[in-house]
Amino acid sequence: MKVIASSIRKGNIIEQDGKLYVVLTAENIHPGKGTPVQVEKATVEDHNFNYLYEDGDGFHFMNAENYDQVQVSKEIVGSSAPYLQENMTVKLSLHDGNPVAIQLPQRATLEVVETEPVTKGQTASSSYKPAVLSNGVRTAVPPHVATGTRIVVMTEDGSYVERAKD
Repeated sequence: MKVIASSIRKGNIIEQDGKLYVVLTAENIHPGKGTPVQVEKATVEDHNFNYLYEDGDGFHFMNAENYDQVQVSKEIVGSSAPYLQENMTVKLSLHDGNPVAIQLPQRATLEVVETEPVTKGQTASSSYKPAVLSNGVRTAVPPHVATGTRIVVMTEDGSYVERAKD
């Protein structure tokens, strides 16, 4: 289906020369005149799937509605891989029944497995310190966060949101 290019948003999938492309970032520039650029938006279906496991072939998910299982390649999962947790619900975009894109929940709860110790007199307003999470991702946390603390991070970039409330 042809759409005006300026209507394309992050996460949309477009088709060009028979290949599918996932939009990672979208920036609109409005020229003074001329006809709007048209692009072919791929026909995809988004479905919720639960993450099952990873093996040598890729990542395995199950459709919660009909229990169909689907395998997703490491290339499609990409930088989202460390944030996948068993039974996590993700949105898979399917084109002709094949997974072409994945969208994780915005936030994930993980444990801090390594960080500098809390120094007495440090305040929450001072700069963040480096930390390693239970999924191996490096991030920055406030000074009061100690090893063993469960925190909420953004799955897009691993940035600290808050302490977990559990």
